[in-house]
Amino acid sequence: MYLQGKAKESNTYDAIVIGSGITGGWAAKEFCEHGLKTLVIERGRPVKHLKDYPTATMNPWDFKNRGALTREEQDANPIAKRCYAFDDATKHFFVKDDEHPYVQEKPFDWIRGYQEGGKSLIWARQTQRWSHFDFEAPERDGFAVPWPVTYQEMAPWYSHVEKFVGIAGNRDGLETLPDCESLPAFEMNCVEKHVSEQIRKNYNDRFPVIGRCAHLTQPQEVHLQQGRGKCQARELCYRGCPYGGYFSSNSATLPWAAKTGNLTMRTDAMVHSILYDEAKKKASGVKVIDANTKEETDYFARVIFVNGACLNSNLLLLNSKSSRFPDGFGNDNGLLGKYVAFHNYRGNITATIDGFKDTYYEGRRPAAIMMPSFRNVHKQEMDFLRGYMVFYSASRGGWSRGSDQIGAALKEEVSQPGGWSIFMMMQGETIPKASNKVYLSPDKKDAWGIPLLVTDIDYDENDLKSLHDFLEQGSDMLDKSGCRNIVSYDTKQAPGLDIHEMGGVRMGRDPKTSLLNKWNQFHNCPNVFVTDGAAMVSTSSQNPSLTFMAFTARAANHAVEEMKKQNL
Repeated sequence: MYLQGKAKESNTYDAIVIGSGITGGWAAKEFCEHGLKTLVIERGRPVKHLKDYPTATMNPWDFKNRGALTREEQDANPIAKRCYAFDDATKHFFVKDDEHPYVQEKPFDWIRGYQEGGKSLIWARQTQRWSHFDFEAPERDGFAVPWPVTYQEMAPWYSHVEKFVGIAGNRDGLETLPDCESLPAFEMNCVEKHVSEQIRKNYNDRFPVIGRCAHLTQPQEVHLQQGRGKCQARELCYRGCPYGGYFSSNSATLPWAAKTGNLTMRTDAMVHSILYDEAKKKASGVKVIDANTKEETDYFARVIFVNGACLNSNLLLLNSKSSRFPDGFGNDNGLLGKYVAFHNYRGNITATIDGFKDTYYEGRRPAAIMMPSFRNVHKQEMDFLRGYMVFYSASRGGWSRGSDQIGAALKEEVSQPGGWSIFMMMQGETIPKASNKVYLSPDKKDAWGIPLLVTDIDYDENDLKSLHDFLEQGSDMLDKSGCRNIVSYDTKQAPGLDIHEMGGVRMGRDPKTSLLNKWNQFHNCPNVFVTDGAAMVSTSSQNPSLTFMAFTARAANHAVEEMKKQNL
């Protein structure tokens, strides 16, 4: 009994954080800064900033196939290869299809990164605040459930996160796109400015602005203390940045937490389930399986934060069964795993524009031009709910463009920039519904004995109406801007490739219709928090990662205060 007691004591912490990605890193930072002994459990391998970025400074000719995947690698990874960032220089940061299978009831491309830092190493880094319209929409328009928080409540936490992360962007004064704590913005090139001016001239409700991204254009003291430097606009971000120019858990939150002396990191550790103490009526800890040896270990804490990324958090909670929660952790109302949503990326448009051949641009800017949604903003006015954000960028043809020349004439032609082309895309809000769900396979398990996740997620008529509206309106905007050769198309890509899945463990005011309260705590087990995408009520049409981070920082600080009061 003495030995068992000592073993439990050595495995006991103030807080356990499950996952080390963009939200897990923030939970660790906040807890450790407040003096809590914190265990972060990561299912993947360790990845240390700088040390474990093997391709960060490699040249194209240093790769056997100039960065391209082999045919064998493509054939072995039909899902992962669809991700724009998956190539020979980045493949070590992505889950391979055969390593961690799942079951697709309907086509769903689940893109994952299992390592210390998670997908924060390979995210697209676009960071916009959600507006009050986004938080008010479900209640106003009658879908999902009302958000239990307001933009006004979230605003100070957005600021808290933005100052530490470092966001390049302008203060644009748009109600639909609230201003942030910003560093100097990247610039539009001449064609992007022209298109922006023409859109504003021809429409009174459409406002293109330069994108906001988690890149340091002018590092502040807090960023220098993190050991990060200025973004070099190399566009090699998915390899890990040797300058720390973009924000990741590896370059910022995890080292910040570690220097407090309060962080314990356990990698290669699969969290099997959350342990529930029937006598104390709260969670007591987690059961962990060593990814390599399959040895099982229990860890204990007063507070548990679930930050495994949306679908993995759903999987863990569904698998956390007990006599109190026979259908999954906290799942008294049967809603766990339901109302999953995502972003609709199916609409793309390309075009060309004449002129502007006397100007060029510098560097490889990590942000496109963005235009917040202009549909159903102040009231419901279309035959579909909500709207879509628009992104576009313009560039000149490079040396690899097609040519009908050969020899010296070919060399002469491709030594000069080509004409201008424009790419435009949508990021559409989808409506959460019960039929879009995930659940555990009844008969298939992974190598660690954990049931496989089944994804049953699809588009609906609302998504198609939104898509068609974007294709029509986007083409019209480019036409009014003087563009030619306008081609609009539906990519028909499966859900999931947006890598913005949300929901399944939604927040809400009522325990009958939601699982989490306004502080991201389970209604029926308040010492367990979920603060990643799984907690979202709706998706907005704006990028979600900044909002995930803000919710995490807010919930962690609330947990600290409740622990001080002995409420947790």
